[in-house]
Amino acid sequence: MKKVVKFGGSSLASAEQFKKVGEIIKADPDRVYVVPSAPGKRNSKDTKVTDMLYKTYALAEDGKDFKKQLSDIKARYDEIIKGLGLKLSLSDEFKTIEKNFKEKAGKDYAASRGEYLNGIIMAAYLGYEFIDAATVVAFDKNGEFDGEKTNKLMGKKLEKHERAVIPGFYGAYPDGSVKTFSRGGSDITGSIVSRAIKADVYENWTDVSGFLVTDPRIIDKPPHIETITYTELRELAYMGAGVLHEDAIFPVRKEGIPINIRNTNKPEDPGTWIVESTAKKSKYVITGIAGKKGFCCVNVLKDQMNSEVGFVRKVLQAFEDQNISIEHVPSGIDTMTVFVQQDEFIEKEQAVVSEIHRLAHPDMLEIESDLALIAVVGRGMKSTRGTAGRIFSALAHASVNVRMIDQGSSELNIIIGVETRDFEKAIRAIYDIFVTTQI
Repeated sequence: MKKVVKFGGSSLASAEQFKKVGEIIKADPDRVYVVPSAPGKRNSKDTKVTDMLYKTYALAEDGKDFKKQLSDIKARYDEIIKGLGLKLSLSDEFKTIEKNFKEKAGKDYAASRGEYLNGIIMAAYLGYEFIDAATVVAFDKNGEFDGEKTNKLMGKKLEKHERAVIPGFYGAYPDGSVKTFSRGGSDITGSIVSRAIKADVYENWTDVSGFLVTDPRIIDKPPHIETITYTELRELAYMGAGVLHEDAIFPVRKEGIPINIRNTNKPEDPGTWIVESTAKKSKYVITGIAGKKGFCCVNVLKDQMNSEVGFVRKVLQAFEDQNISIEHVPSGIDTMTVFVQQDEFIEKEQAVVSEIHRLAHPDMLEIESDLALIAVVGRGMKSTRGTAGRIFSALAHASVNVRMIDQGSSELNIIIGVETRDFEKAIRAIYDIFVTTQI
């Protein structure tokens, strides 16, 4: 059996955390490939190394002296090296970084050095081979991730090494210059490695024991989810459930590789299993509740809209022409509503309005702001009648005005639009009707 293990920044923030990680890896000989993040915060007042690198590079870009800031970053790594008792020096690496910063190698290069340096330390600590992700994770000239090329490069490289450390978060353009994924990209690297070696399990270690049914900042101590499908996770992750980067699912999904979310500080906890499909029933009708604020909607009204061929296309064309992505489009016989992210829309709203009038000639158009979307997700909803009715009832009882409800054809998720001021109240009401009453 082969396992890929990815460790987040909080798991590698100090020598003490490194030692915990080392014990976890050594406890299971199947944990053969390791993907580390950059050191995170050691305490609530601390700064992540990646943020330190961004600030240091900003000084370099402005032509200002950045030696002290770079020295502070080196001190973070030296502290970890000393705490682990390693005979390792990163002095040459930091000389190279200083040179490349002066030559303005780019923000992506700067940000990637956090994972790169942590990977060197991790490899030395474990006695594993170090593989620079820039040599095995490929992006095309436009900065798009090249999954097939990466799979071939990664697979060929790892065939030669039984145990290795591959830093997360970055890869390279065809010319060798560094390109990073978005924040949380180490999750994606772990998934890429898992696909390349056809791993049996991808373990993603962080500072929580898996996914929770909903946000613990809204609900006190919600239960954790034992098993969740890739599809359910995608829905929840997109709506803000942030334990795992949502794009990390795609590479392993192609190979049917399960992901196990685990807690570095509580390695005895089983965590959450993310799988392609399962016969296991979830404990509740729903699997999870997640949501995001910051939306607005454009209500478009026209008599007998449904009988006018191309009407919907014309309305959506106005958003596409302004390069605005669309979240949801519920519709009726004479109306359609387009939900978009408010920050993205607001500067272009009048251009969109004008173009809708020019293309579609609606009878009336109205914009509503300060809305939130909530996703209620669960494979158990397929076989349970009246789920939507229970949601409506719970929200009505809590005096929450529902602005939109949209159920996917898979019957796996229901999206509810509410006013931002009712966001937390709505989540509590839904949680109470599906979870609290079942506990």
